[in-house]
Amino acid sequence: QVQLVESGGGLVQPGGSLRLSCAASGQTFSRNTMAWFRQAPGKEREFVGSIIWSGSSTYYADSMKGRFTISRDNAKNTVYLQMNSLRPEDTAVYYCAASPRPYSRTADSSEYNYWGQGTQVTVSS
Repeated sequence: QVQLVESGGGLVQPGGSLRLSCAASGQTFSRNTMAWFRQAPGKEREFVGSIIWSGSSTYYADSMKGRFTISRDNAKNTVYLQMNSLRPEDTAVYYCAASPRPYSRTADSSEYNYWGQGTQVTVSS
């Protein structure tokens, strides 16, 4: 069992940066692939990116490459999403999710069986 709690969301101006954190509890965190998804109002949930258990490999949606970076600290049971050059269209609720697979590389939300409650990110001037 893995419990996930996101934090770090808020209001930021266009062009700004935010770092989201996802704190995990549960003994298997270090063996999970972790991912970030987001959902904007009126839109379907969208894959942002993922990171394998060791942190040595990441996988991003094409539209997120170059601006978003995922990292993890297994000693702290935490995964991070660094977001730079934010745009109004990045406004969404951001969720972290855990896969039972250590090496997963998929954007399919059904792969992830544990989800956090989400944190709101609003990009606006």
